[in-house]
Amino acid sequence: MNQTKVTRRRLRQGLEGPDLVVAPFVYDGLQAKIAEAAGFGALYMTGFGTAAARGLPDVGLLTMTEMVENVRVLARSVAIPLICDADTGYGSPLNVIRTVEEYEAAGASALHIEDQVWPKRCGFLLGKQVIPLAEMVAKVRAACEARRDPDLVIIARTDALEPEGWESVERRARAYREAGADLVFVDGIRTLDDLDAYTARLGDLPRLYNGALLSTDEIGKRGFKVMIHTGTLAAAYRAVRDAMAELKRTGAVADAGDLSVFAELVRLLGAPAAFERAQRYDT
Repeated sequence: MNQTKVTRRRLRQGLEGPDLVVAPFVYDGLQAKIAEAAGFGALYMTGFGTAAARGLPDVGLLTMTEMVENVRVLARSVAIPLICDADTGYGSPLNVIRTVEEYEAAGASALHIEDQVWPKRCGFLLGKQVIPLAEMVAKVRAACEARRDPDLVIIARTDALEPEGWESVERRARAYREAGADLVFVDGIRTLDDLDAYTARLGDLPRLYNGALLSTDEIGKRGFKVMIHTGTLAAAYRAVRDAMAELKRTGAVADAGDLSVFAELVRLLGAPAAFERAQRYDT
C-alpha cells in the first residue's frame, strides 16, 4: 500500500474514532513540515492561504490547476493526511468529477466542495450567494461517485448561513449528507450563538468546524469530527508583519543572528538526509 493510501486510511479511521481530528491551516511545504513536526495528525490546505501566497484575495481567482499543484506540494512534504479546500468544484458535476480525480491523484486525503455561486469568496466575507439545493446535491453525488479510493473523504460545505439563515442551512446539510457526503461543513460561524446553533441543529451528523471560537477540547466535546484551525494563519501573518516592521524601524530583528534556528530549519527541510543520499553517487 502506497503512502497516500496509508494516510487516507488513517484519516478515515480517525473519523470513525471518538477523538476530534485537528488540522491547522497551512499553505506551503514549510508550514506543512512545521505542523507535522509539532505532532499534528492532519493538515488543512487553506484556499484563503493558497490565494494569499500568490498575492491574491480569496474571491475565486485561483484555478483548479493552481489549487491542485498546491495539493501536490503539501502532500509530498509530509506523511500525514491532508484535508483540502476544493472551492465549488470549479463548475458543473462534470467539473466536480475532474476536480475529485485531480485532487485524489495529487495526494489529498479529503476535500470539501461548497454550494456558493462562482466566483466564490472566503466563507467569512459578506455578500455570499448560494446555488439551488438540487444543483449542489448533484455535485455532491458526482464527487462521491468520482473517487477511486473509497477512503477519500468527501466533505460538503454550505455557505447558506449569511444569505438564507439556519433553516436553509439545516435543510441543505441534511440533503448533502443524504447524497453521500462523509461530513458536512457549515462555514461562516462567527459567534458562539452560531456555534451553539450548529451543534444543536446538526449534532446528529458528522460535522467539520472551521474557526477558533473555542479550544480544541471544547469543540471535541460538542461532537465535531474535524476542526480546521484558523489561528495559525493569523499567527504566521502577525509574526512576519511584525518582523518586517521591526527591521524597517530599527534596522535589525531580535534574535535574527541565532544560527540554532537556522540549523533547526535546515534539519526540518531534510538537508542532512539529502546530503547523505548524495554521497552514494560521489565519484
